[in-house]
Amino acid sequence: MKFSTVSSLVASALYVTAVSAFVQLPPAATRTPHLYATTSVELVAEPDGGVELKKVSDASLPGSRMKNMPFTQYFQTSDPLLKGAVDGSEEGVHSFWLSVVADGQKIKELRVQTEKEASKKANFPGFRKGQIPPYAQSRMTMFAIQEAVIKTCEQSLEAYGLESLTGSEGEVTVYEDMQKVCKGYKLGDDIPFTATYKGKFDKAVQSSVSSAGGDSAAAEVDVEAEVVAE
Repeated sequence: MKFSTVSSLVASALYVTAVSAFVQLPPAATRTPHLYATTSVELVAEPDGGVELKKVSDASLPGSRMKNMPFTQYFQTSDPLLKGAVDGSEEGVHSFWLSVVADGQKIKELRVQTEKEASKKANFPGFRKGQIPPYAQSRMTMFAIQEAVIKTCEQSLEAYGLESLTGSEGEVTVYEDMQKVCKGYKLGDDIPFTATYKGKFDKAVQSSVSSAGGDSAAAEVDVEAEVVAE
């Protein structure tokens, strides 16, 4: 998955690579943000419409939500965060909206791991070899948050029986300002966020769900499309 955000994160299709600098998109004037109950993160309001998806595993990403958003809605909206964000030209490709929480314990583990790796090569003027100066500490926290967000989005693919797209088509947009979150972040806290990305339904997983007597998310989407067409 490749991330381009209100907080821009970069990774490849399903394996993590280097993380880019953050690039802020203009705010959506028509949206009213709200505060998550236990953090200072302002979540961008949920877009209207779409089809709510069911998880293929209740054990994955508790409390998360996923919606399949119609492409036409993206092209008709005046919201700069969504307009032109997707291209529905490829058959079987859908645009998904995700609301989820990045696990605080995972962020903490990634932060510890990052510092250990950095200390092996650290050699800053005025500091002992292996010592990380205070001004670099926040950068490592930011990296850990970004990695946790990336991994959480990757988990959402499995949780909802989806497949990511490759290259630039696998771009994920995270709407919350993670730089702002990082400034007041307490290590170990969960971080809620919302995101959108393009993807496909994993046919093998959806078929397995149907065979087990459940409702396939892909089938529900097809039914919804037929209703809209009528």
